Amino acid sequence: MNKIICGESLTELEKLATDSIDLVVTSPPYFQQRKYYDQQGTKKTPWHETKEIGWELDSRMYIRQLGFVFKECVRIIRPTGSIVWNMGDVYCEKSLQLIPHRFAFHVMAIYEVKLINEITWVKSNPTPRQYNKRLVNATEPFFHFVKSDNYYYNRDAFFQDNEPIKPNTSPKKGQKYVVQIQNSQLSPEEKAKALSDLKEIISEVREGKISDFRMKIRGIHKKAFGGQQGGRNNKIDKQGFTIIRFTGKKMKRDVIETAVANTKNIDHPAVFPLKVILELVQLLSEENNVILDPFCGSGQVCIAAKSLNRQYLGIDLNSDYCDLTKKRLLDLPKNEK
Repeated sequence: MNKIICGESLTELEKLATDSIDLVVTSPPYFQQRKYYDQQGTKKTPWHETKEIGWELDSRMYIRQLGFVFKECVRIIRPTGSIVWNMGDVYCEKSLQLIPHRFAFHVMAIYEVKLINEITWVKSNPTPRQYNKRLVNATEPFFHFVKSDNYYYNRDAFFQDNEPIKPNTSPKKGQKYVVQIQNSQLSPEEKAKALSDLKEIISEVREGKISDFRMKIRGIHKKAFGGQQGGRNNKIDKQGFTIIRFTGKKMKRDVIETAVANTKNIDHPAVFPLKVILELVQLLSEENNVILDPFCGSGQVCIAAKSLNRQYLGIDLNSDYCDLTKKRLLDLPKNEK
């Protein structure tokens, strides 16, 4: 554990034991975008000479090669583990290739995995390229895959930036529902129950126990989700109303907005945004779990793992980047101070 391995990702992954890794977070080289290994070469350098993923003859071969790496990732993660796979798209002959989603369909069709979320990274400072006939690309997907329903998930550790609830002592709070209940077609018993529960929920808001609430009353409000069967709709049918509490916690959305990483002091052309990785590591792993990045590049995943008291393994084909990651890991305590 806690090593940076310099070698070809597929070869090194095959050496790892089955069910030995808790979380894989990675971003493989994008298709025909940058040369990481043969930096002095050209696009004509034969792929079989470098084994550098990203310079295959076409996108289908690229997806197929990544599929082999993904297969090993599925094998080595524990049943409680997850794989987070980030990919960017490219234009070929002025047409967007949809490579990330083609890859997702490819691995789901072949391997026994489930796609839990497509988490969208929104770049607050995308590269300011100007195109006359297309918009600037400002998002990338992070696909969250699992191989069992028993995967570890700490939703409360994801974006914990909620403000304390402030009590709402307004005398008008909830009074519109009083009028709606009185004017509704509920039975006398249902109206009495609705008014009693409304009084209790207003007290919770005034005491700061919850931030707000909504009430849905039969015949007054539309049912949730177009009237499909569900807990809230069943309550409306059974007792004539339902109350929805808001705890003040921000909704855990499948979107992370952050700036593209500043590479000024990192000698690597494509650096993961550390904020995204920190959030994902907290969401999908516990302390002392093992985090792996088979394309570790500048080492952002390993940096995130170490800073959150996880163990790490990084693999990269380029010895310069392996040395860079090792140095950054050694310097991490200094940076934290």
